[in-house]
Amino acid sequence: MGKTVIVDSGVIVAALLQRDLHHAWAKANLERMTGACLTCEAVLSECFYLLEKVFDGRERLSVLLEREILRVDFALPDHLPHVLQLIHRYHDTPMSLADACLVRMSELHGDALVWTTDHDFEVYRRNGRQKIPLLSPWW
Repeated sequence: MGKTVIVDSGVIVAALLQRDLHHAWAKANLERMTGACLTCEAVLSECFYLLEKVFDGRERLSVLLEREILRVDFALPDHLPHVLQLIHRYHDTPMSLADACLVRMSELHGDALVWTTDHDFEVYRRNGRQKIPLLSPWW
């Protein structure tokens, strides 16, 4: 896959957890990736929490980071006002910190796809009104 890919926690967990509904889809797409998938610390925090009780889950996530299959490409302090603005804008969804960071990342990487299993990304907009290009199991 040649485009920049920004990855959400649901996809990472699905790729690592065999019993996840989207496991086969996430794993197959991960194997097709040609470059690092970009993410943020908030997404990784969610993943480490969700994989806490999964056998070798945290270790396998660590390997993805060490091999730079996943790469943190966002510094929250540099974008905090914008991220908070997004969280307030989508208060009725409600938007998580991780989701807000990913939306901001999609604004910074205009050619990027957001790889997600989260339907909320159909509602979120980047740069005010632009639909976010998605790689999701329902497309």
